Amino acid sequence: MFNIDFIEIASTFIVLFAIIDATGSVPIFLNLRSQGKSINPAQASIYSFVILIVFLFIGEWILGLFQVDLQSFAVAGGFVLFIISIEMIFGVEVFKNDGPDESSTLVPVVFPLLAGPGSFT
Repeated sequence: MFNIDFIEIASTFIVLFAIIDATGSVPIFLNLRSQGKSINPAQASIYSFVILIVFLFIGEWILGLFQVDLQSFAVAGGFVLFIISIEMIFGVEVFKNDGPDESSTLVPVVFPLLAGPGSFT
């Protein structure tokens, strides 16, 4: 009935584990905590899962709707990650944050760190 290819599953897991790089995001999590922002791990996991599943099934359609090719999306996502890193390293505010000051679960933790352009492509 179902033909399960464990080698394909393992290789996909390894690639996504390397791209998502949860261990490499630890300094960012610590920086957010030192700024007094809270991160809800369960909520971040659920948001990441939903974003990745939605993009798995309708991601190409969404990009086609806006006439954006996958390579351009990956480059633009890299620029967003670069700007967020500049904000965190130098303490400047490039993007105005009008959200609640105490919560940082969705941005920048879920998107673009956990479910970002690398995991979409």
